[in-house]
Amino acid sequence: MPLVPCGPIYQSMSLTVNLTEAAAKRVASIAERQGKAPVLRLAVEGGGCSGFQYKFALADAPEANDSVATRNGVSLIVDPTSLDLIAGAEVDYVESLGGAAFRVTNPKAASGCGCGSSFSI
Repeated sequence: MPLVPCGPIYQSMSLTVNLTEAAAKRVASIAERQGKAPVLRLAVEGGGCSGFQYKFALADAPEANDSVATRNGVSLIVDPTSLDLIAGAEVDYVESLGGAAFRVTNPKAASGCGCGSSFSI
């Protein structure tokens, strides 16, 4: 996975969080439609049916201390606190009969809910 050139305040996530090609294509499509930069922020917040939940949003740029990874010109950014909870994860975009969504495969998650948007450690 090619990495975005990082300044001194950004960390590389090349071995920590992977953005799949399908997820990168979907982010690029959404960003283009909204006239925004192809930058996806993934954060972990308390809540959801399993204790923690994933939050996705388009962002303008990384903030200080964010970790950044890129694939096909799309950046994935994660704050340090969230990164501790999802290290080793893969972010994918999945389309099925039940709908389409970004999915996180998180090796640190001990359990998750049926919808795949929340987890516990």
